Amino acid sequence: MPSLRIVVAEDDAAIRELLVHHLAREGFRCTETIDGPSTLRAVRAGTDLVILDVGLPVVDGFDVVRTLRREGRALPVVMVTARSDEVDRVIGLELGADDYVTKPFSPREVIARVRALARRGGLTADAAPVLLRFDRLEVDEAAREVRVDGADIGLKPREFALLLQLASNPGVAFSRTALLQAVWGFDFDGDERTVDVHVRRLRAKLEDEAQLPRLVYTIHGFGYKFARG
Repeated sequence: MPSLRIVVAEDDAAIRELLVHHLAREGFRCTETIDGPSTLRAVRAGTDLVILDVGLPVVDGFDVVRTLRREGRALPVVMVTARSDEVDRVIGLELGADDYVTKPFSPREVIARVRALARRGGLTADAAPVLLRFDRLEVDEAAREVRVDGADIGLKPREFALLLQLASNPGVAFSRTALLQAVWGFDFDGDERTVDVHVRRLRAKLEDEAQLPRLVYTIHGFGYKFARG
């Protein structure tokens, strides 16, 4: 199956090249654009997902996503901005963006968000579902199972989705908000503490019941990350 096609719309050459380098290394096919009109042309020519800088020249990112949604194009959009104002983030999401990343960011975090959106949207970036192995632990996306020594430990759906998100990106620190967006979706109106509750349940099943070493680490005041492989 072909790899995921991504339009990377960013007028800062250094940031654009960094993103494309890391995305291409992960097997994604990238088209680079540097302003709003070229981004709209690239999307209309065919793509699966857009990484969209808010501050594009000529036509900014807000107007690009507004135009795409008005045209009925439902492809996932990750907006990228140097602005930290919550109002900008809300505007982008209300216009139809699916995720929002603030500069400076880790390319690995962007890739993790792209993969999460691809899974939620029924897109596939790889030829096969994820099968992750960490010593005695296996996370099998196709079977929706987490196995220790070959036996399924019976995670609930949200627990499984949370572990898959973290384990697919070892060493990447996710904020609680990012995990809520990736696992529960933007329409979830609950509290960030929901993530903490599910992490505690995960740890109980992995560490207390299955006797595995610590795999999910707390980043105090921020969120969580999975141990590096």
